[in-house]
Amino acid sequence: MSQFESFYQDLKSTEQQDAVLTSEQQIERLLKPGSTYLNLNPYEVLQIDIETDLEAAKKKYKKLSLLVHPDKNPDDRERADKAFDIIKQAIQKMEDPIEVNRCKDCYTEAKARLNIVMAEKKRKLRKDGKPDTIDEDDPAGYKKALWITVTKVFADREKKRKAFEERANDEKRRATEAMAQAAEKRKLAEEFAKNYEESRDERSGSWRNFQAKKAKKEDKGKTMKGAAFKPPKIKLQK
Repeated sequence: MSQFESFYQDLKSTEQQDAVLTSEQQIERLLKPGSTYLNLNPYEVLQIDIETDLEAAKKKYKKLSLLVHPDKNPDDRERADKAFDIIKQAIQKMEDPIEVNRCKDCYTEAKARLNIVMAEKKRKLRKDGKPDTIDEDDPAGYKKALWITVTKVFADREKKRKAFEERANDEKRRATEAMAQAAEKRKLAEEFAKNYEESRDERSGSWRNFQAKKAKKEDKGKTMKGAAFKPPKIKLQK
């Protein structure tokens, strides 16, 4: 038995014990380990059929919100608050036509996936010379398989959304860092240009002083050379 199947049986068993479920049971259902992706599906959260209209969904929301409201569960307020938020997010999705279409599209994709799986199972059975009857041929078996597949579709789409969001955030961070580096580089260049301009007179004065000292030194050298020159002695003729 797969993890999804085990989770499904456990969840549906709990629901069958009490069709309405008590406050404690509803909180447990919504916060049960492994329910993270399950709670992405507003139809599952509100326990309504995919064909349920908005007015009926609002009535179910009101009923569930009263059960899990933190004020109604003072001994388990923290968990009740989390469960209440999950229900609130579900009805907000139901009130948004775009979100409703996305959710229904998940069901459409799930049915297409399940049809492919069922066809492959039947093909293998026929290949082995066995009857091509499978569990999904039974309405209860099909409903269970579809529930599992729908949950997987919601999970896959959420993972893709998070991966895309992560990449977008990384690109945004790199762009911000590049802009900061460019700004710092530009600031340094501006400071260099400013300092260069401010020190122009000082550099010019230093150069003139250097040239003056050099010229003075050269003049002094020429004078010394002239002073040290001795003409040859004149020999008297006898």
